[in-house]
Amino acid sequence: MNRASLLFLGIFFALAFSFTTIVLTNQVSYGSLTPHFDEGENEVFPQVLSGVAARGKLVYQDLGCAYCHTQQVRRPGFGTDTERGWGERQSMARDYIRESRVLIGDMRIGPDLHNVGARTAQDGKDYSAEWHYRHLYNPQLASPGTVMPSFKFLFETRKIVGEPSPKALQKILPTEVQPAAGYEIVPTERAEALVAYLLTLKNSYSYPEETKRIYVEPKKDDAKKTVPAAEGHK
Repeated sequence: MNRASLLFLGIFFALAFSFTTIVLTNQVSYGSLTPHFDEGENEVFPQVLSGVAARGKLVYQDLGCAYCHTQQVRRPGFGTDTERGWGERQSMARDYIRESRVLIGDMRIGPDLHNVGARTAQDGKDYSAEWHYRHLYNPQLASPGTVMPSFKFLFETRKIVGEPSPKALQKILPTEVQPAAGYEIVPTERAEALVAYLLTLKNSYSYPEETKRIYVEPKKDDAKKTVPAAEGHK
């Protein structure tokens, strides 16, 4: 009986200690974080997702994008995220306080996307809305060599009635993938929402807890060594 009591107390204290160190400690450290008002930009960060972007996050989850893409930029010394241009600074706890479900991910089969909305021209890609549509429709067109599957089901090929749609992809697709004469390829509402969400992913603003912004220049010895963005690490 005494052994049973000791066993019970041992299990109880082990669980209590784990709860205290894992849950309560983190709650004390991060539970009081609030959005930060940047006086210079007159904006509050992180910002609230718009209705379209919020629907796009659901599409992102539904398609399983988090299985191949992370949303966490690691600081130098813990990865090559900054060298690859995936972010100007490491991700911080405050970045995620508005999210009820954080899509940090755990695999880097594709590049990190936490700052993809702030990227402009990099590696021959412009990362505009048009680039994302082209990438979703036929990934090889936007990123040759990528292992990302095509998401053509997010687009509709339909007969042109009257004037062509201003959203048609004809202007951004090469001749070999153009639809038949009299038809056009247009993004569905799911595709538009997903792209709207991707364009909101930015961590280029600053927080009070940020001590410095890190810009990493490639080493001269590594100038000829390039790491494809599609390759990643856990």
